[in-house]
Amino acid sequence: MLRIISANLNGIRSAANKGFLTWMQKQNADFVCLQELKAQEADMSPEMLTPSGYTGYFHYAEKKGYSGVGVFSKHQPDNVIIGLGFEDIDAEGRYIELQFENLNGKKMSIVSLYLPSGSSGEDRQQVKFSVMKRFYPHLEALKASGHEVVVCGDWNIAHQEADLKNWKGNKKNSGFLPEERSWMTDIFNKLGWLDAYRKVHPDTTDACYTWWSNRGQAWDKNVGWRIDYQVTTPLIGNTASHCEIYKAERFSDHAPLTINYNL
Repeated sequence: MLRIISANLNGIRSAANKGFLTWMQKQNADFVCLQELKAQEADMSPEMLTPSGYTGYFHYAEKKGYSGVGVFSKHQPDNVIIGLGFEDIDAEGRYIELQFENLNGKKMSIVSLYLPSGSSGEDRQQVKFSVMKRFYPHLEALKASGHEVVVCGDWNIAHQEADLKNWKGNKKNSGFLPEERSWMTDIFNKLGWLDAYRKVHPDTTDACYTWWSNRGQAWDKNVGWRIDYQVTTPLIGNTASHCEIYKAERFSDHAPLTINYNL
């Protein structure tokens, strides 16, 4: 079995102060994929860089206190790919991939991804569309690579109406735009990727959310969005069994998503 966690931390230092690393150590996960580090290497404590039992791999944003992704791994990768090869995207620290030639008998890749948000204005929405356009052929190539792949992360898109509370009022808002939703549909239907959470829980609504706004009383009222995913190639995705969105403690405005794969 492989256990994989995806967690947008909204700042690794803040999340660590709230107990994230302590909680993580109890989960016995093989991989913990992180988004929104909001830190550079010099800002990180030793336990943030190499927690007990893990090695940390990171793609930091150039801008201080912004973005950044990482993976804590119990397994030694054969190759680490940092960035997508586009200068503007890579400057924001949005992609890291750990490649394995033999993990549980399979060639595998574990990815931590942080797609941009477009909610701050039209300029950033256009950046988001540009990243989506360039990431799509990368997903196509990953699918054809011969590796089993798990792309963990904050995709900043709620795919279906069941994936957010107020879907009617968000049809014209970033994260639930028709173009964004159609793009994700194509990833699943045309490219053949799987949404591992939906493989296990095809019909959940209020229980599926992974992010809540800090405004209003979104957390208390469970006015949430499902924007954190583990998107997989079919073989590993079809072995997904136990899924958990952990809400007993709050480390961030997101909740960690844990999925077990019986591979």
